[in-house]
Amino acid sequence: MISNVQNINIAEYDYPLPDERIAKYPLAERDASKLLIYNGSCDNVETHGRASLQEDHFRNIGQYLPEKSVLVFNETKVVRARLQFVKESGAAIEVFCLEPITGNGDYQLAFSAGSPVEWHCLVGNSRRWKVETHGRASLQKHLNIKGKDVILKAERIEKTDAYSVVRFSWEPAEISFAEVLEHAGEIPLPPYLHREAEPSDRDRYQTVFAKYEGSVAAPTASLHLTKPLIAKLKEQGHTIEEVTLHVGAGTFRPVATDTIGEHEMHSESIIVKRQTIEHLHDNIDRTIIPVGTTSMRTIESVYWIGVMLLEQGFEERNIHVNQWFPYQDREKLPSAKESLEAILKYLKIHNLDALHATTALMIAPSCPIMMTKALITNFHQPKSTLLLLVSALIGEKWKEAYKFALEHDFRFLSYGDSCLFIP
Repeated sequence: MISNVQNINIAEYDYPLPDERIAKYPLAERDASKLLIYNGSCDNVETHGRASLQEDHFRNIGQYLPEKSVLVFNETKVVRARLQFVKESGAAIEVFCLEPITGNGDYQLAFSAGSPVEWHCLVGNSRRWKVETHGRASLQKHLNIKGKDVILKAERIEKTDAYSVVRFSWEPAEISFAEVLEHAGEIPLPPYLHREAEPSDRDRYQTVFAKYEGSVAAPTASLHLTKPLIAKLKEQGHTIEEVTLHVGAGTFRPVATDTIGEHEMHSESIIVKRQTIEHLHDNIDRTIIPVGTTSMRTIESVYWIGVMLLEQGFEERNIHVNQWFPYQDREKLPSAKESLEAILKYLKIHNLDALHATTALMIAPSCPIMMTKALITNFHQPKSTLLLLVSALIGEKWKEAYKFALEHDFRFLSYGDSCLFIP
């Protein structure tokens, strides 16, 4: 089974996307974006045998959701992860914070920490940041935080092909790294927008319910939601559950190999509260709809963590979902309810209030979809793992949906329009 999915050719997930169809800026109103609705269970079949495809606006999404749906939001918050330094020579160096080393990789601990902290980073114009004395290269940036003059120093202490390890230090040391980034950093817009971040992006490239800092990219399907719309959805009988997946820079990385078996998925941190797992367990027979691919990756990873516990035991450990774990041959899979019960047992044994794990889960065709009954998402890049995820849910119908969107002037990618996919 693993070899079958690994042999998928990424060229089958390509489509023409003209640059002018990529939304460079958001609409003035979040919920004014267009909504494409694909309902695979609809009896109203259009011409050519195509399942129902409709067009509306996102603010009307409630009328298309199955009764009493459970919507799953990702509460991650985008951090100002791009830091610009200028050397005395005038050379500009960009340091992009990817994931913390400080705090054993725990984002909340890393952001609340004082000086110094260490992060895995991408470095722009890296060749101009030469190694200095003691094998380190330092950069400085002057800031004013709460009326205090602060000098932020960055030292590159290790360099690999994939990333650099950078130590950040500053005085006064008690100022948190979150405050440093708030004053020194910029919002890391997706590279395909081909523009610098502007002041308006600080608000618009953030969901209205963002809470926990840790992402370098927004869960973009949620950018369409407003607080009044969320209240309206609750009034209509739908339930809201929250999870956290901190989105890494790997989300922008296209598949550069011919087959997906050669593509290494990026690992991301997930946090799901015990109460959320209990609610999902109690409502497993309702239509669970992740808002965004990050929410879907989270709840599907949660299912596979339950499978892992049932197969490998309940001792406390660092839990990680390997990208190929779902594709292993098994005689029978536990139900979603059984998997969630295993996680609740694990949390009770170890007196934990939340499930903390990392996931490199690749959701591709032939991956069993165990939690997700429908999906709200944006339109994704050609040849991306996110298109594989959509195809895993609705099959080849993604091609018809994207063709429909291109023919009907939908806007694509992060600041673009949205879809509701009901298999």
